[in-house]
Amino acid sequence: MAELKWLGHAGFQIFGEKKIFLDPFQIETSDKADVIFITHGHYDHLSKNDINKIATPNIIIIITPDCQSSLSDFPGKVMLVEPNKSYEVEDIKFHTAPSYNTNKHFHPKQNEWVGYIIEHDGKKVYHAGDTDIIPEMEAVRKMNVDVALLPVSGTYVMTADEAAKAAEIIKPKLAIPMHWGTIVGAQKDAEKFKALLNGKINVQIPIK
Repeated sequence: MAELKWLGHAGFQIFGEKKIFLDPFQIETSDKADVIFITHGHYDHLSKNDINKIATPNIIIIITPDCQSSLSDFPGKVMLVEPNKSYEVEDIKFHTAPSYNTNKHFHPKQNEWVGYIIEHDGKKVYHAGDTDIIPEMEAVRKMNVDVALLPVSGTYVMTADEAAKAAEIIKPKLAIPMHWGTIVGAQKDAEKFKALLNGKINVQIPIK
């Protein structure tokens, strides 16, 4: 993996043999994507405007079934996924992890929304999606991820305190706080996340 770039909110770009985007939202880039991963259908994760900025006729977009109707006129190839499954597309291996709330109602478990563990250029990147701490994170830990992208803003997802506990469960080589700075959450949440993990797990606060 040559580089991982934060695009704001929960959006990231992975540079390498393939150009991979995750949950692009309000992005500014001239790059085009080979593959786009969408965790669920909320507007700040499934943004048709942003998808159109980076799409090509050969694009492949990975989605959960609730996104299907929003992309009915999408010109590229659409691939449906469900939790706890392994897939491969364009020589990219990935696994879907459940992503849901346990103490709030915004992301119900029964919706079968996902996070992704993406294997690319010899590294494993876990994008948790919109989630709380969940028992399935033990399974993520066993996958030995290199990088964990974890929401820290609270309200709809984990707080910084909860995300730090999640990072201690997952034990990535590097943890990056996300889901802040746009709709909800601020840099102070990212900084608190880093402080809580000081001396335990390497944390990098992303810059757009």
